[in-house]
Amino acid sequence: MTFLGMPLMRSQHAHSDLPGGQGNIVETEPFPEVSHQHLSNQQLRNNIGHATSSIRDKRAGVVAELDDWEELREAGSRAKNQVMANLPEYLVEFEENFTAAGGTIHWARDADEANAIVTELVEANVPVLANGRREVIKVKSMATQEIGLNEHLETQGIDAFETDLAELIVQLGEDKPSHILVPAIHRNRDEIRDIFMDKMPDAGKLTNDPAVLAEAARRHLRHKFLTTKVAVSGANFGIADTGTLGVVESEGNGRMCLTLPETLITVMGIEKLLPSFDDLGAFLQLLPRSSTGERMNPYTSFWTGRTEGDGPQNVHLVLLDNGRTRALADEHGRTALNCIRCSACMNVCPVYERTGGHAYGSTYPGPIGAILSPLLTGVEDEANGSLPYASSLCGACYDVCPVKINIPEILVHLRSEDVKANHSPVSTQLDTALTGASWMMGDGKRMAAAEKGLPFAHKATRGGQINALPGIAGAWTSSRDIPGLPEKSFHQLWAESEGQAESEGRTDHDGETENGGDEK
Repeated sequence: MTFLGMPLMRSQHAHSDLPGGQGNIVETEPFPEVSHQHLSNQQLRNNIGHATSSIRDKRAGVVAELDDWEELREAGSRAKNQVMANLPEYLVEFEENFTAAGGTIHWARDADEANAIVTELVEANVPVLANGRREVIKVKSMATQEIGLNEHLETQGIDAFETDLAELIVQLGEDKPSHILVPAIHRNRDEIRDIFMDKMPDAGKLTNDPAVLAEAARRHLRHKFLTTKVAVSGANFGIADTGTLGVVESEGNGRMCLTLPETLITVMGIEKLLPSFDDLGAFLQLLPRSSTGERMNPYTSFWTGRTEGDGPQNVHLVLLDNGRTRALADEHGRTALNCIRCSACMNVCPVYERTGGHAYGSTYPGPIGAILSPLLTGVEDEANGSLPYASSLCGACYDVCPVKINIPEILVHLRSEDVKANHSPVSTQLDTALTGASWMMGDGKRMAAAEKGLPFAHKATRGGQINALPGIAGAWTSSRDIPGLPEKSFHQLWAESEGQAESEGRTDHDGETENGGDEK
């Protein structure tokens, strides 16, 4: 039994008591430490900076075309919030409709269960080849990356071939994705050419021209599409009132994976549901504009169960929890589950642009990963408590999010959770400084007394910038300068200004009276 839904959790569980997610959603080293390793990679920074700026500009252009963009964002946010508030009911409705259409639902509490289910289905539907192994093809799926499906299948004698071009680059390069939308964003054309020539026996001599590289990948995958018996997919949407699944993509590889094999296995997070087809109108405008900067996705595929003699005849869906129930129980953080995986937040994030996706240690990098991974696992899991600090809190991610996830607000909430869970209650320098500041500012007389010392502090700093401070404040001045202290506080200047204005007002009033008397 897998419990899903908020009402029981509110009454019987704290979110910290619920099981956390497993798999590739864990930061093994504190973000500040691991990010420094990537900051020194100039090629990485150049590749990512060029790609994100290009996508940013495209998105801005197509978004500006719509007068009702903010209304669309509000519609998307409202639909997702409705799902999260009624998730148990929508899941039951979806299961009934999906099953009635000829599909089979499997429930997975965590990564281990999901991997075991997929393995069993593959073994039941794929014959062993001459080399003693089995093969499946895959269409890009964040959920399968999250649970480490490819790595698990490999240990079970099953080879999973990625068919998305960027995912293929990552797989052949024995690499990890670094972006939700463009997993190989950290690679340039020369690097991709070298990977293909090294790992594709049929590639031959290649140039770095994108069309040449795409054609090489197409030739490499064509035989797999036509001969492989089982495909594994993700899903962008699940429609509760019809039991329909949907995938949007740009290359057509998804369409082939969804239609050619005999067996189709989809792995989808439980949060991906929408109430009805009517809700798609907003999302099919929000998603392509926010992700690729396109007005619509080149390929949009929907399927409802199975149809005799048309497409896969064995249709399975693994509904994955893996910490989502835990995230749903966090009333301050649950809107992170509204994410539609567009990657817009990454393309505007100054931190992601400089460190790249690998620094986050998770399938979900960037601002959304900085909140989603700790919510799925808990801030106590390894170094995930450091992820909420991977932000300047500039708010750009919130401004571009198509479903209005307030990422900065959740980051601050998770920082508080991290302090409670992972840091000693013993007073630190920062605690002492903040307590002192609170005491001083809590009383006008104490504040006024402190302000009297400003002239001396001004002379001590000579009115210039402060370049170095001791203790914890040194972390601040190690990367920035602080303006020198003024000679007078704002309160003092205001009081002097008000006093001068009152004095001038009395003089003017007296003058008017005298002049008036003379005229009379």
